[in-house]
Amino acid sequence: MSDPENTGSSWSDRLFGGFRKTSERLSTNLTGVVGTAKLDDATLDEVEDALIISDLGPSAAGRIRAKLSEKRFGLEITEQELKEAVAEEIAEILRPVAKPLDVVAFPRPQVILVIGVNGSGKTTTIAKLAHLFQEDDYGVMLAAGDTFRAAAIGQLATWAERVGVPIVRGPEGGDPASIVFDAVKEATDTGIDALIVDTAGRLQNKRELMDELEKIRRVLGRLNPEAPHDVVLVLDATNGQNALSQIDVFKEVAGVTGLIMTKLDGTARGGVLVAAAEQYGLPIHAIGVGETMDDLRPFDPDLVAKVIAGVA
Repeated sequence: MSDPENTGSSWSDRLFGGFRKTSERLSTNLTGVVGTAKLDDATLDEVEDALIISDLGPSAAGRIRAKLSEKRFGLEITEQELKEAVAEEIAEILRPVAKPLDVVAFPRPQVILVIGVNGSGKTTTIAKLAHLFQEDDYGVMLAAGDTFRAAAIGQLATWAERVGVPIVRGPEGGDPASIVFDAVKEATDTGIDALIVDTAGRLQNKRELMDELEKIRRVLGRLNPEAPHDVVLVLDATNGQNALSQIDVFKEVAGVTGLIMTKLDGTARGGVLVAAAEQYGLPIHAIGVGETMDDLRPFDPDLVAKVIAGVA
């Protein structure tokens, strides 16, 4: 997956713009906590509350409070120094989970199941992911495994055409496992590096979804015991803390191996990224801050931490 540093300052600018609401929210909550004062228990309590209000979650907020207390208790600290210290502690939480989605499977193709509730940005994320892989000169194919939702197949086909990648599809209401089977065979025969599979996002009946995904896994196992190589959950950042409950459900039904978070440009709840990292420790492969093809990029923990804390 392409290095975000090689995309120039434009990505940093888009990232800052995308996280602007989150950054302003945390900055507002931290402003006035300190002037130039000693970092005492009362101040630390206010910092912790500010972090929780900013959607970083109680666990991450408590961890950051403890680290600030350990390193700076009783010392004088300005508002800017506080923000920089918070940024560093956020980065410490995010660094272990920042893992690009690399194409490493052998034999090819690498099979990536993409899951997520309807409306999370799953279909557009698949297209952007395909575009990212193409930038690294990988051959990509899509499989329309969401046969449940009306128009899902057509939407994915439209994106496949825009990106310029082949797609394997079947009839609406068809058997997703059969489509995935055909896609793996075709991808193998044509030397495709990465096969990205769309899947149904219905959570109303977890048992049906679990059975469907289990059938896909069985079919994949007959063709390649290592597949699927990745099960990537797409999360909509505008859902805030509700995104965490989606991780709970999809971990249970699908065996999630990594996360992509979208729509960070439309919310003040980007702090949920930190909460997810602290609570689950799942790899965060990429984040999205817009609608264009270049608005999904590998997750840079240090830059994101600075942006969230308002020091970038």
